[in-house]
Amino acid sequence: MQSIDNYDFHGKRAIVRFDFNVPLNEKFEVTDDTRIRAAIPTIKKIFAGGGAIIAMTHLGRPKGVTEKYSLKHIIPTLEKLIGKTILFATDCVGEEAVELSKNLKPGDFLLLENLRFYAEEEGKPRLDESATQEEKDAAKKELKIKQKAFVNRLASLADCYVNDAFGTAHRAHASTALIAANFPNDKMFGYIMNGELKAIDKVLDAPERPFTAILGGSKVSTKITIIKRLLDKVDNLILGGGMSFTFIKALGGNIGLSICEDVELAKDILKDAKEKNVKIYLPVDVVTTKQFDEVFKGNGNVETKISDIRKISDDAQGLDAGPTSIETWKKVLMESKTILWNGPVGVFEVSTFANGTMNIAQIVVEATSEGAYSLVGGGDSVAAINKFNLADKVSYVSTGGGALLEYMEGIDLPGVKAIKD
Repeated sequence: MQSIDNYDFHGKRAIVRFDFNVPLNEKFEVTDDTRIRAAIPTIKKIFAGGGAIIAMTHLGRPKGVTEKYSLKHIIPTLEKLIGKTILFATDCVGEEAVELSKNLKPGDFLLLENLRFYAEEEGKPRLDESATQEEKDAAKKELKIKQKAFVNRLASLADCYVNDAFGTAHRAHASTALIAANFPNDKMFGYIMNGELKAIDKVLDAPERPFTAILGGSKVSTKITIIKRLLDKVDNLILGGGMSFTFIKALGGNIGLSICEDVELAKDILKDAKEKNVKIYLPVDVVTTKQFDEVFKGNGNVETKISDIRKISDDAQGLDAGPTSIETWKKVLMESKTILWNGPVGVFEVSTFANGTMNIAQIVVEATSEGAYSLVGGGDSVAAINKFNLADKVSYVSTGGGALLEYMEGIDLPGVKAIKD
């Protein structure tokens, strides 16, 4: 397998799969350039090696060519961060892209238009809901043929392939997995992909102990595979957020109108944890409100109460971890040498219920400063640590959402496998 560190880019055109799926405001301006900034080391390495870059990415979920999702909107941000004039092909596989790529010089940066303007990128036929099964089967067959041509067209633009889009590595799309086969001896990971894989492998396969994982979020069902895998890895498991109420219910507590899923599933997890000598830490107190409908409309100006999590009134809902819970968790985290954090412990988007998540972020930062290795991953956790401006004070912040979760579950990611094969 090639390495970006020792590959000779001199005079070569590198087609790089980035994840520039960034948020835009109503004026089509980039509001968070984190993903673009994260790609700068890979870009600099290719330029320093004498190569040119052909950048491909998706933006949003368009169903065909859509002005709203044109990548031309990110060009000002790209030019500012890279310090170069960006060449732009208005069709990722059109004649313009072919001609521009032919004439690239070392240090040139060519951005291809949104890959998902083509159904061939995701490999999913775009049919009306009224389509018959026969029509669906015929469309899939036709699209598979078109997808191969699409991949070949993209690959023909370049001399080597670099995948630096960990956030889409769990998708077997044309640009993230299929294209790699066209570069059997000239394919490699970029620095984001390398960093992500090393950070996750360090936590899951060679953690310094004690190893504590913090899992939050609203539902147990979305984290069940991760929880089961972590029970074979961790010493301590802190369960917060909405998912904690299912466990409290399983233990006989009264959770009022708080979110609750499969109680039997929670009982099985608690039993497994006990058998594997993993200590489970659930909240002991929570911030509750009876005006939860207002909260989910974004209104934090509601009456709240600190409640024993086992004795929440029947007309109230728990929406954040309480102070006693935070103090208990802090003791565990400050004694830990490896920390994995995935998921908030409250409705942190609303300031009234952001205290628990903010405290967890600050504790993880403090533990990191004391020598712990900390990995923060998952969309909401990353959003939270960015919101509190603490991202540069933990060991590693993962850019992957679904990709991180699937990799933690032990699933072979198509975008990773395609390079390693």
